[in-house]
Order: sequence, then C-alpha cells, then structure tokens
Amino acid sequence: MRIALMVVRLILKAPYYFFQIWWCGRSKKVTLEEAYAVVKKVTKNANRAGRVTIESHGLENIPAEDGFMFFPNHQGLFDVLVFLESCPRPFGFVIKKEASNIILLKQVMEALRSYAMDREDIKQSMQVIMNVAREVSEGRNFLIFAEGTRSKNGNQLLDFKGGSFKSATKAKCPIVPCALIDSFVPFDENSICPVTVKVIYLPPMYYEEYKDMKTVDIAAEVKRRIEQAIAEYTA
Repeated sequence: MRIALMVVRLILKAPYYFFQIWWCGRSKKVTLEEAYAVVKKVTKNANRAGRVTIESHGLENIPAEDGFMFFPNHQGLFDVLVFLESCPRPFGFVIKKEASNIILLKQVMEALRSYAMDREDIKQSMQVIMNVAREVSEGRNFLIFAEGTRSKNGNQLLDFKGGSFKSATKAKCPIVPCALIDSFVPFDENSICPVTVKVIYLPPMYYEEYKDMKTVDIAAEVKRRIEQAIAEYTA
C-alpha cells in the first residue's frame, strides 16, 4: 500500500524521475557525485510521499576520507532508501542477483555503479568481492548487507556472514557498522500510516583494530555492536 501511495502522490513526476535515474546509469558524462545527487533527491521525495521519516544518528562517525564500507543489518527493500536519504556521501551497494531486476532498483544500481551478486556462482561472487575491494581501495564507498538475506523478525538480526567482509579486509578499509530500526515497516506492513525509520551510524572499525581477526570474528563483532545500538535506541 505504501509503494502505491508513493506512486500515486508522485504520478506526474515519476516518469521524469525514472528518466533522470536511467540517464545517470547510461551516460558516461554523468559523474558519480551527480548521479548520487539525483538519486538522493528522488529518494527524499519518494519517502516524503510515502509518509516515511528517516531519523539519522551518528553521521559524525562516517569517516572523513572516502574509501570505507557500510555494514548494516538487513530488514527489507526499504533499507537502501534509508541510506540514500541519510548518507551525505556517495556510495554503491551490493545486493543479491534476485533483487537486481526489480524496476527502479535496477536503474539505481546502474546509476550508482553497484553490483549484483549471484550467491550460487562462486566465481562470480569472488569477482564481485575483488571488484569492490579494488574500488574501495581507489576511494569509493560501498554498502553490503552481511546477513546475506533480510531478517523476517523485525529488529532481530540473523547471523552475519564472514565472507561479506572479505572486500573490506582486502581493501584494508574502515568498516562502519550501521543499525537499522523499523526499516521493515514501510514495505512489509500493509499500512500507509506515518512511520519513522531510524539509522545509527556507529564508530568505524579501522584496519588496525581488525587486521588480526578472522572474518567470522569481524562479522560477530559488527553484529554485536549493531544489536547493542538497537537495544539502546529502542529502550
């Protein structure tokens, strides 16, 4: 119902927004910064039309220099919209192949130079990991959902997969844990009542902190920090 509300309230502007995002993904003249600005503007308008408020905390924890990775918990398709509205810095993201053909999400992926990972294809998955590591080393920022799939238990987390952190360890980049609260509500609950979604950007883990840790231990620690933040902000 909320997606329908967004479409209805933006019916006159939707074709123009779609074309803008599509063009950002197709034109080599459009910079990543320009594409991100377009996607951010459209996201803000869509969220407002859908009666969703994004409440951001900890923006000061985002590293000053580009070349970092966000690792949030995963609650649903709305998650990416939370970051597109709240994050002031351009980033790409990695999602599962099954979601990469959803209309508009596909165009946003192309505009932000993002990746779809085929979890059944080890070779393709490894290539995505290497590509992300290379681009992060060169100064791009990325977001990966370390649970691998969305949790269907509200604000409760699934186990974080150690393999999700391979790009970060190869790039030796800052890992920024991010806690999403009630991000499942906008698209999973059959309602158009106003809703507030919270995102907490937690202090980053720098390479010096995790260089001697195994990826499964990094995953467990990131999950622990996110769970602690969710407990604090929902108390």
